[in-house]
Amino acid sequence: MTLSKPSWEYAPAPESLKVDIAPEYGLFIDGAFRVPRSGRMFATINPATEEPLAQVAEADAADVNDAVVAARKALKGWRKLPALERAKYLYRIARRIQERARELAVLETMDNGKPIRETRDEDVPLAAAHFFHHAGWCDKLRYALPTATGADPRPIGVCGQVIPWNFPLLMAAWKIAPALACGNTVVLKPAETTPLTALRLAEILQEVDLPRGVVNIVTGAGATGRELVHHADVDKVAFTGSTDVGRAIATAVAGTSKRLTLELGGKSPNIIFADAPIDQAVEGIVSAIWVNQGQVCCAGSRLLVEESIVDEVIEKLRHRMRSLRVGNPLDKNTDVGAINSRAQLERIEGYIRTAASEGATHNSVSDAALPSRGFWCHPCFFTGVQPAHTIAREEIFGPVLAVMTFRTPDEAVARANNTMYGLSAGIWTSRGSKAYEIARQIKAGVVWCNTFNQFDAAAPFGGYRESGFGREGGRAGLAAYLA
Repeated sequence: MTLSKPSWEYAPAPESLKVDIAPEYGLFIDGAFRVPRSGRMFATINPATEEPLAQVAEADAADVNDAVVAARKALKGWRKLPALERAKYLYRIARRIQERARELAVLETMDNGKPIRETRDEDVPLAAAHFFHHAGWCDKLRYALPTATGADPRPIGVCGQVIPWNFPLLMAAWKIAPALACGNTVVLKPAETTPLTALRLAEILQEVDLPRGVVNIVTGAGATGRELVHHADVDKVAFTGSTDVGRAIATAVAGTSKRLTLELGGKSPNIIFADAPIDQAVEGIVSAIWVNQGQVCCAGSRLLVEESIVDEVIEKLRHRMRSLRVGNPLDKNTDVGAINSRAQLERIEGYIRTAASEGATHNSVSDAALPSRGFWCHPCFFTGVQPAHTIAREEIFGPVLAVMTFRTPDEAVARANNTMYGLSAGIWTSRGSKAYEIARQIKAGVVWCNTFNQFDAAAPFGGYRESGFGREGGRAGLAAYLA
């Protein structure tokens, strides 16, 4: 039976909250906003409209040095502060994020392009959850990583943290919360295309009276991040982003005393067995690859389907794709928002052209109208994909799915592991024993069973091989911030 496209449409449901955005934002150093020494500013734009949102300071080497000096100066007082007092600060930050949740969600959507439903229901609540979770660890570090004397383990020192543009506020929380809980101080460099929620978080740090210099935020592009990574007085570097940049950072840190954690790219398999609940699995496919426009390092971008059910899965996936709503990210009915930047959109479109030239079959709702301005890409999937095809091997970071088949569990495992990455995977089956057996063989840091993209502040996240090393979240994530 052929499934038809729904004959009805949702009425627009735009978010009504108007968020105040200042014309200019400075650097947050030593507890205050200040102009950059260089005097240089850059624009951050709304990817759904291409309209400028604000001018943001561009930090140079002198600014980064000021931030590191402030963090070093604040370190002694912060690490000596009783653990329960540190916990109170983290708890206050979490509560203030909750109180300003709607504002933060709207600002994130405007700066990033992702749908308001995602920022409102996932990103902001999980950012608050990380501060709540790590507040509880502050006075329990000796139980997380016991020392020979039974005393609390020591913090590392000044942490330089560089985060990406796909989950700006959430990544800031992932990095800052464990560092502060362990008694470290922080210099954070957000992505140049999405700095606004990190700067709004700086306002929250002022509101809760966090001691000056404990967290510093320097904005800018890659050059600013390099200055932070190379700074001699940074004790630990934490980076989330592309594998290529991660390699460069690892090279820069090699031979120094700096600690390093990297959370990098992925090409995650999503495996559908014949005994899986198909309708549930199709929803899992959608959430695995088309959430946040596919701009997720752990996106399930390789769909592996057992050969006997591939026609049924593809037909239902086509039907489900036709109901996806692409458009205004501030509309509560939108499923797929705008791509974060023109450069990223061009990269995605290049992969789509390459896939077609290599012989894969393109499937998309290409007749649906897209806004005339902004950076937009129809969600799509390719069938007839071979393991040697570019879209089966390289991370696209967009709403593009590569579909392949397998006949046996062993072949499924072999195809899942046929990648240089190792960040995540999904398994869909009605048999628990099969799920555990397959999961045991998958070379990935996170394996979801009958779900995908489920996160919790108490659960560690991280990868293997070209997906990086180290863990963030939970007890395991504390190790990266303790000596």
